[in-house]
Amino acid sequence: MSDEVRKKIASVNALDAVWLSMTPGRFPRILWFCEENVVSLQVNSSKQDVQRMKKYLDPKADLTFKKIFGEHEELLISLLNALLPLKEDEQVEEVEFLSYGLGVVNARCKDVKGCFFLLSIQIHWTTSLLQLALFNASKAFVRQLDKRRRYELLQPVYSLNLVNEVFMKDYPDEFIHNYNIVHDLHDDKLIKGLHFTFIELPKFKPQTIMEKKMAVLWLKFLTQIDEDTTVVPQDLLDNPETSKALETVEEAAMTKSELLAYDDFWDKVGAERLLFIDSNKISREKGFAKGRAVGLEEGRQEGRQEGRQEGRQEGREEARAEMVRLMLSKGMSLDQIASLTDLSLEAVRALIGQNVEK
Repeated sequence: MSDEVRKKIASVNALDAVWLSMTPGRFPRILWFCEENVVSLQVNSSKQDVQRMKKYLDPKADLTFKKIFGEHEELLISLLNALLPLKEDEQVEEVEFLSYGLGVVNARCKDVKGCFFLLSIQIHWTTSLLQLALFNASKAFVRQLDKRRRYELLQPVYSLNLVNEVFMKDYPDEFIHNYNIVHDLHDDKLIKGLHFTFIELPKFKPQTIMEKKMAVLWLKFLTQIDEDTTVVPQDLLDNPETSKALETVEEAAMTKSELLAYDDFWDKVGAERLLFIDSNKISREKGFAKGRAVGLEEGRQEGRQEGRQEGRQEGREEARAEMVRLMLSKGMSLDQIASLTDLSLEAVRALIGQNVEK
């Protein structure tokens, strides 16, 4: 018996020790049980300590995403079947990688029926995300045309966009957005060819899609694993696919050049974000300045207009007063002047600036 087991047994209180000693045949089994638990506790504790020592990189970076899903076809197939709105007979069975770009993966997929479709994955947030997704999907669609222009052979394109930003703030409880080309009055009538899926990762909550286990696991992986991760959710460790993805993004598994490329990616993302913020700030300041200028100009215009109106009014008043004084100098009475000018006596008196009795 090991010394550690003896220490564990010694910690049992006196009453339990007496009970154990008075129970024939049970003491050895109890000792064996305790020893097994000690070993089990040691193993579990060791695994947890090792897990805490591991450092992970963010899987949403360009380099890490491509290492996970570009080098492991089975992981990309699992991701697509979990996140794309595919029916049972449309599940992806094979994937052929076509090209890579900054934050973009293009692939050709084959479903269980033997039908093909093209895939464009966008993981890099830009201020023109919607337009960029439309451009990449349309480009993938058009590039299929051969010289014979057999349009009937064009394969549909699915655009999957994993966005680490909230861009649909009007729908706080919705984070998966699917788009098709549909009839404006009959949404069951659609033009097959382009499909878009946008997933706002910051909105994700595991309880929102309980019906798709792998969707929950992949979204937890994308949202809860990064450089600050100290404890990995147990369900990610237990699942063979997400566990393999975790191994792929361990910092220790990266070369020095890969780590430099990883840092460079986030530097570019940070710089773009700062430019976006600065441009918005400059635009707002320009807008405010233009607004002030327009307001001042409108104020001046209104002032000039009001001045002209007041001047014309004053001119008319002065002309009437001059005419009334002239008629008065000709010996006309106030009643006659009022009758001829269609003014009241009070108005005539006000114009000549004196109270004159009839």
